[in-house]
Amino acid sequence: MAGHSKWANIKHRKGAQDAKRGKTFTKLIKEITIAAKLGGGETETNPRLRQAIDKAKTENMPKDTIERAIKKGTGDLEGVTYEEGIFEGYGPGGVAVIVEFMTDNRTRTVADVRHIFSKHGGNLGVSGSVSFLFDRKGLITFGQDHDFDAIFEAALEAGAEDVKDSGDGFEVVTEPDSFLDVRDALAATGLRWQAAEITMIPQTVVQLEGKQSQQMLKMMDKLEDYDDVQNVYANFDISEEELESAMA
Repeated sequence: MAGHSKWANIKHRKGAQDAKRGKTFTKLIKEITIAAKLGGGETETNPRLRQAIDKAKTENMPKDTIERAIKKGTGDLEGVTYEEGIFEGYGPGGVAVIVEFMTDNRTRTVADVRHIFSKHGGNLGVSGSVSFLFDRKGLITFGQDHDFDAIFEAALEAGAEDVKDSGDGFEVVTEPDSFLDVRDALAATGLRWQAAEITMIPQTVVQLEGKQSQQMLKMMDKLEDYDDVQNVYANFDISEEELESAMA
């Protein structure tokens, strides 16, 4: 397992999701607000907003919190103005890293993210320096307790691009534009996924060991813990032995 999937698995095993629910809410509120600002407050005509709200509901965000975030985006309530963007850079061992951010102070965010990179053996690059190493795709993951044939048949019928065995479970890959349709079609068959999102999937991976693997995990943790960062993607891979050592 590599890159995004590797980090998602590590977070699950560390229990980081529950420990950082407050930060998760903050990031989701930002996403809902800017999605509503850019595409309007109706989910029927704003797929990005629909996806953000679905994710917020999965995290058990209260309905009134979601509604306030939408109203701040549409201008019905006064709120902070956010700017979104992408940083690209390198982690230990030449790992490619993409950071999606939303901020009300770009100067602060640039300085803080650069500091996190440099402190953990990495450095920020210029725009376009690593993004070509990733493909933007919809990714729906299932545990090994599901039937592969059932997922395969339903996913391809719904328009998925690929279905594969990841070793730890099964992955359904879609084009971003068809992600919601495929996800909803899978749900209609009774299938329940572990995670469903539009993400950046690395084309190749960098194997890390020893100090570099420790630095990379710490960098990922610090970036995701930073309020202005929405998502982090990287093309690293580490062995189970290294992972056990890092979590010890």
